[in-house]
Amino acid sequence: MLSVAVAERILDDNLTVADEASASEAEWIERVRQGDRLAFEWLVVHYQPSVYGLLYRLIGDAEEARDLAQETFLRVYQKIDQFRGEASLRTWIYRIALRQAANHRRWWQRRARDRTISLDGPHNGQQRAVIETLPDARPNSEQVLLDRERQQHLEWALRQVKPSYRVAVILRDVEGCSYEEIAHILRISVGTVKSRIARGRERLRQVLCGGYRDAEDD
Repeated sequence: MLSVAVAERILDDNLTVADEASASEAEWIERVRQGDRLAFEWLVVHYQPSVYGLLYRLIGDAEEARDLAQETFLRVYQKIDQFRGEASLRTWIYRIALRQAANHRRWWQRRARDRTISLDGPHNGQQRAVIETLPDARPNSEQVLLDRERQQHLEWALRQVKPSYRVAVILRDVEGCSYEEIAHILRISVGTVKSRIARGRERLRQVLCGGYRDAEDD
């Protein structure tokens, strides 16, 4: 995972904030295609936090999420010539990241281990966006403990929800992707995206309120 040190090195090599602001996404992509190391490092610095966050919420393990994020950007570097601009670069990178997460999940399944998923979700009777239920950014010590207990309960609850629903909810409510972006990432219709999000939220509500049936129904 690239750090502040990388950003400082980029600045030291005269890739200034003004340069960053003036360069369009297409220009960054073209620089990467031409083998510009600094451009690729900027791309990683720019997109790594959201990619890592997505993978962590899917995998639930910080170290494995970091490894998968690194693998994702290796794939980005290797496949950048395949990017056609039909969707945003973020959407394309997310698709690669989800493929890495899916491969990870299958690898563990072959070894009879279930290591998914960590995500905050709704905790009342309303179908609220997951992001609305995230804890305050400056909790006191008592709030930290309560949040930890709540997180453990949410982790258990989400293990009861179909992975396809989980991914849709994460992309919409945590990552802030549009329905169209999610449809492109998952290669499904917008209608299916909306259905999965609604069902995912409802499953979470049912589990957390104790009225859950088998999530693998449907």
